[in-house]
Amino acid sequence: MTASLPSFFHLHLVSDSTGETLTTIAKAVSVQYALVRPIEHVHPLVRTPRQLKRVLQEIEQTPGIVLYTITNRELSEELERRCVELKIPCLAVLHPIMQVLESYLGAPRTPTVAGQHVLDADYFRRIDALNFTTAHDDGHLPENMNDADIVVLGISRTSKTPTSIYLAQRGYKTTNLPLVPSIPLPERLMKPHSAFVVCLVASPDRIAEVRRQRAIMMGDRNLGEYVDRDRITAEIAYSRRICAQQGWPIIDVTRRSVEESAAQILRLLHDRQTPKKAETKDASDG
Repeated sequence: MTASLPSFFHLHLVSDSTGETLTTIAKAVSVQYALVRPIEHVHPLVRTPRQLKRVLQEIEQTPGIVLYTITNRELSEELERRCVELKIPCLAVLHPIMQVLESYLGAPRTPTVAGQHVLDADYFRRIDALNFTTAHDDGHLPENMNDADIVVLGISRTSKTPTSIYLAQRGYKTTNLPLVPSIPLPERLMKPHSAFVVCLVASPDRIAEVRRQRAIMMGDRNLGEYVDRDRITAEIAYSRRICAQQGWPIIDVTRRSVEESAAQILRLLHDRQTPKKAETKDASDG
């Protein structure tokens, strides 16, 4: 007889940095096992034997799977040794990837704690993008549209702002504009510029539900036309018509997460930029 599945399990994420990498990996993996709920214990900035000792005490009290990213060999060996004694699985999640890189490149790694968070040009580019995106949210288009990398359009509650923030975290200066049938598009958007314009849409039912929840959360019980399905359908039709006229791509976010929507936007942006690079190269070759 097959034993019944547990309803939960403990998942210890031990890192000598912020733990962001581990948290992302753990989320991506644990969602594949919907029948069992992970109880996450995040242990960031573990860099000394004393800090590791406290972590090991908690692991002993709530045993479970241990995933870690620790560059210090003595600390990682102690963590692995103790997990063997406790008879619980322990995995250095980046080790298999680094083995592949070392084998392919023929070069040893140079262990760096929190190397992905180093204050380099890319870091400041992302901070600059976040500042830009925050200042140009919800219709606050920049005076010079060439200052923006991406413009996200869409009717109310199509996840324009969270998508814009996510893109900014990737280093893209993003502004977003709500589409309202009764309000003309800003003149600066219609003039030639270098920003990539994309529109988000969703199903009428999805938008109506999100609007309803948003209105209730804000204490507005007078929903009126805001959640009317026919009106929402007309708004979506307006969005599609405008985009067809201007040649702007449309992404249906009904069943997409913010991360998936952003990934699709970046793919479309890359597809648009690639032919230009090819044309530039052809011109230089000529």
